[in-house]
Amino acid sequence: MLHMLKLSVGPKDVAQLRAIQKLRAVADPPLRHQTRMMPKRREEVLDGGSIYWVVSGFLQVRQRILDIIEDQWDDGTPCAGLVLDPKLVMVEARATKAFQGWRYLSPEDAPPDVVEGVAASGMEALPPALRAALREARLI
Repeated sequence: MLHMLKLSVGPKDVAQLRAIQKLRAVADPPLRHQTRMMPKRREEVLDGGSIYWVVSGFLQVRQRILDIIEDQWDDGTPCAGLVLDPKLVMVEARATKAFQGWRYLSPEDAPPDVVEGVAASGMEALPPALRAALREARLI
């Protein structure tokens, strides 16, 4: 299994990412993210891998990658299409520096999921508005 790491360009938070993807899934199914380069390690990614999204400078959420297909941009240029499970799974947030494109992410380096119904500790125990303000001030 191998994961992918990608910056989410545009959405300021996970709620915006969720809303944009919901619209895309209806307008042009299946839900997918288009990227210029076809992953060379495709089979490893399809063996249970996810795309981990960096939103506003923090790795915060992941989605299972269901398939990787040959796709094309609106102008007909070929690209890769990462077909995504619409379910967004929150992970333990961590600051991530900006980068271009996407990167492979080994399972050992991937943050754990935030388990629903389990009391959060540390930063995750803070109210969401406070965490957002601290992130915006680049204090966490």
